[in-house]
Amino acid sequence: MSERQFAAFAAKQEGQIPFDTSPRHLVGPGDARHVTHGLAAAGWSPTSDALSPEIVLQSRDRRIAVHLDPQSPTSAWWRVWAENTDNEAGWYAEFGELVPAEILSRFTDALIAPPPAQGADPFEALVTAGWVLDSATAARSADGMCHVTQRHDPVDAQTSSWHIEVCTPGHGTPMGPRIWHAWFARNTPEHLVHTFIDALADLAPLQRGMYDRTSHHSVVQRPSPLTPAQVVAAHVTRLNTIRKQASATRQRQRGAPATAAAAKASTAPPGARRSSR
Repeated sequence: MSERQFAAFAAKQEGQIPFDTSPRHLVGPGDARHVTHGLAAAGWSPTSDALSPEIVLQSRDRRIAVHLDPQSPTSAWWRVWAENTDNEAGWYAEFGELVPAEILSRFTDALIAPPPAQGADPFEALVTAGWVLDSATAARSADGMCHVTQRHDPVDAQTSSWHIEVCTPGHGTPMGPRIWHAWFARNTPEHLVHTFIDALADLAPLQRGMYDRTSHHSVVQRPSPLTPAQVVAAHVTRLNTIRKQASATRQRQRGAPATAAAAKASTAPPGARRSSR
């Protein structure tokens, strides 16, 4: 990521007044650079045409690709592919236009970090956040607009797909027109799905500018205690953490000490010192 690219992100944040916005499933798309900057910090490479509105970023091992297509003829603007390997099955996930970038970035950050030793039940996180369980494999948000469903494979009960839909309230039906969706096909690693759901269930508001696009008129916005500089500083901290994780992972794979590389990766990105004042 170049100094110019980081400066453009910082300039946008510094030029707007942040508002705490909730619930998370209705806050709107936000800034896609929460996703793309994180992947770039981990060393992922752009493989798309620089003059195209599409963005394709590929992992260092070329196994996983993240594709943003704002001209998509379907409702899926974001797509993630993982190729088959000798030890792992391939998988696919997609996300609608209005998926909040900060929630999606938690998913893409988890592509970089080592998986947890033991995963938690995502439905527990939803219930803790005040969601309603409709069954052992389905839950809905308190406002009834976001639905999370786990669907077990009829052939292989050990695998399942996950469907998340945010819809306007229907007229006499639980779900009206769809606002955005997320779909995780079978074989998507469970910890990735759980990370996305945990981020969705988080009660902490997300920051949006005064005139940023939101997903529904029922969204609640209040002036944020955070300043634009603090928002930029949080972005810097996250990118530095990703750099350290990616560097340590590469060193482990090579069987070499990670100390020197991790220390080098902790330096702030271009423009950070100016932007965090």
